[in-house]
Amino acid sequence: MNLLLKICVVLIVGVIGGKIARLLKLPNVTGYLVSGLFLGPSFVKYINAVDITSFSIISELALAIIAFTIGSEFIIKDMLKLGKPIVIITIAEVIFAVISVFCVMYFIFNQPFAFSIIIASMSAATAPAATLMVMKQYNAYGPLTKTILPVVALDDVLGIIAFGIAMSLAKLSISTESFSLLHMITDPLIEIGGSILLGLILGFILSYVSKNSKGRDELQVITLAFIGIATALASILNLSPLLTCIMIGATVVNTLQSSKRVFESVNDFSSPIYVLFFTLAGASLNLSVLSTVGLMGIAYVVSRAFGKIFGAWVGAKSVKADKVITDNLGLALLPQGGISIGLIVIVRQQLPEYAIAISTIIMFSVLIYEVTGPIFAKIAIERAGEINGLKNKNKKGKRIKEEIEELVY
Repeated sequence: MNLLLKICVVLIVGVIGGKIARLLKLPNVTGYLVSGLFLGPSFVKYINAVDITSFSIISELALAIIAFTIGSEFIIKDMLKLGKPIVIITIAEVIFAVISVFCVMYFIFNQPFAFSIIIASMSAATAPAATLMVMKQYNAYGPLTKTILPVVALDDVLGIIAFGIAMSLAKLSISTESFSLLHMITDPLIEIGGSILLGLILGFILSYVSKNSKGRDELQVITLAFIGIATALASILNLSPLLTCIMIGATVVNTLQSSKRVFESVNDFSSPIYVLFFTLAGASLNLSVLSTVGLMGIAYVVSRAFGKIFGAWVGAKSVKADKVITDNLGLALLPQGGISIGLIVIVRQQLPEYAIAISTIIMFSVLIYEVTGPIFAKIAIERAGEINGLKNKNKKGKRIKEEIEELVY
């Protein structure tokens, strides 16, 4: 069937799913994912594996735009205020998630060390897309919201590093050949450093070009072009497209005085891309995995959630964070998706003997977390009292401005 027709059907069904979710007082993202699940192999089989591969460019673009948007939250003056607490909280939730999953797999289910350490390392990263969409939908703003995005971005960095180290340890545990542990540990560090450097260079160039751009349409085209170039170059150089785009956004927001118009120009374009991305993500999930993962898959989901929530609580407590952060941050860190799915490809290449088992459990986890994650994110920001916080902030700013004008005039 014509791919263009399929894209249009996916878009329409996604929008309908979002509307139904709103009627049920659920996040739009949940509606997109469930409607995509309905189109996929589990039900009507309208979207198949070949279609998902054909539409992969949409997923790449959506993730790149999301990463670029997350980068806008890395404002240096704000990070200097939050810097140390953010790092400590992130390290805590990553370590507890990895340890929790490893202990369950290795000690309770008696899985091999290589299997246990790899799947544990894949529990570290959080999928930022769903949480970001929920925050946008509900205009969330406040201490919790300001903490979530930098934590999510940093735990993606730490997750990639953890996976690189875990892969090195796994290879050493199953191989009789001699490996350079130092070399295998430095490889992921080089990937992180190279991604940051590439993003920094492209970010500076984009800031310079944006200063001289005329009109919103021109700025939008230029920004999207840079995001696309960054994603392509990172893939060619075996770097992380996600980290590269995060760094571009961070560089622009800190070097360009009028950076807000850059990010707004991208937001104007991104809505249909996001709907397609999440609906297709739902369509790529297959409920048949439920019959093959058994107790181990359920244990992975529960142990990862425990590690994330407890780790975030411990980290926030240790830095004496605001109570709304301590009590709610972990709930917003549950979604799992893009990065973990990408790491499955590496597992298939380097540890094929464990690929099927790990892929099945991770895809089951993605199915559970991508559907329920946005709901937990909404619960977190609702409990923190930050729904419509952005609107209230803008109203307050407008009122203060009017009061100042009255005093002056």
